[in-house]
Amino acid sequence: MYGKQTETAIAAMSRLAEVWDGGTTRLSAVEIADARGLPHAMVAKLLATLSQARLVVGAPGPGGGYTLGRTPKEICLAEVARLFEREDQSDLCPFGGGVCGVGTPCAIHDRLVWMQSSVRKFLTDTTFEEFRVAVQEKGLKPVAKGVRAPSARESYRATRTRKTP
Repeated sequence: MYGKQTETAIAAMSRLAEVWDGGTTRLSAVEIADARGLPHAMVAKLLATLSQARLVVGAPGPGGGYTLGRTPKEICLAEVARLFEREDQSDLCPFGGGVCGVGTPCAIHDRLVWMQSSVRKFLTDTTFEEFRVAVQEKGLKPVAKGVRAPSARESYRATRTRKTP
């Protein structure tokens, strides 16, 4: 759906949303990274970018750290994605190399348009409030890194296939 930087930035922002209390509680980059099982250096770098975009506010020194720049319900996932993703401007059709929109639509054209529209709507309509509510009001706890479900369940991620030698 989106790249590793976007995924990591959303994970960091979601952690800040979980502890949102009006901006009083601040977390360090290390605390955020450890809570999500993410690389410290990458989280620190992404927080700097998020801070420049005013999505998070950082304070140095003792008692410092990061908090969201606005309430969780005022920040949508699309704002984060726009910082790290570039809009695909390609008009090449995956069904034969032609130009999409010229001539008869290809066999999967309508489904591709629907998918792109759905992802865009999801990112725009989903705010970080969902993470705050999940933890603070519903009592859900994020799963620690390395913990596996006792039984398999469907993931939003594409399945990984192994290359045969």
